[in-house]
Amino acid sequence: MLYLSQFEFPDEEREMDFIFKQERTCYDTYYPFKVLSAHQLSVLNFEPITILYGGNGSGKTTALNVMAEKLGLERDTLYNRSAFFEDYTALCSYVTERLPSEESRIITSDDVFDFMLNLRSINQGIDQKREELFEEYKEMKYSRFQMKSLEDYEQLKKVTAARRKTQSKYVRGNLAENVKERSNGESAWLYFTNKIKENALYLLDEPENSLSPKKQQELVGFLEDSVRFFGCQLVIATHSPFFLALKDAKIYDMDAEKTSVRQWTKLENVRAYYDFFKAHERELEEGK
Repeated sequence: MLYLSQFEFPDEEREMDFIFKQERTCYDTYYPFKVLSAHQLSVLNFEPITILYGGNGSGKTTALNVMAEKLGLERDTLYNRSAFFEDYTALCSYVTERLPSEESRIITSDDVFDFMLNLRSINQGIDQKREELFEEYKEMKYSRFQMKSLEDYEQLKKVTAARRKTQSKYVRGNLAENVKERSNGESAWLYFTNKIKENALYLLDEPENSLSPKKQQELVGFLEDSVRFFGCQLVIATHSPFFLALKDAKIYDMDAEKTSVRQWTKLENVRAYYDFFKAHERELEEGK
């Protein structure tokens, strides 16, 4: 499914024209101006899966944030907008095959990280409440409490429950269940699979973060199915070989002096992995 077919960023000439017209000169940076034009990126033409490849500072995250802002996509966490972000996005334009649904969104590493922190905070709160209930059980179990008025009714129920139940049953009956403890990778996987719905456009910023190689491959399979069977379109910023190898993906190399489309097997980062494993081929064979 194709929702977004083209996105145009201002080229260097339009950027300089804007900057020269500014009367304010107190700014150290005009970000996001001069970031994408440094690699001569002015137009992206999209497929159902499009990948922005590049290392730190290549501008791939900036490109995603600009597109998300211009398209009005949902997001969970704040990002570096800067004083000139709206001026920059005003110079951008796009072409759609069909309008993105309300489910469409950008998913960033910060979104996933905040989700993992929230899970930990919930569990910490539950653990603290559990300890309090342990103490409450002991107090109620051996209490010499006597009901003197209706105001004591709630206390009576606690005392009665403590005397009838074991400690574990008393605590479980008064405590919400723990959010299931998960590793960072499992939590990240849960976030992606919960957020990505049918028939929508998704911009994914370095989804490999927090994921083991195995989990990356599992997410790749999920994303391929989301495109093939559930009408999704993906734009992914990554340098992970597992995501670069997504079937039928169109890859823009933003590490190149001039951004261009390249095969994933010819990218520098992928070749570095290949050379490393090739150099250790004998050891890997012996370790089978």
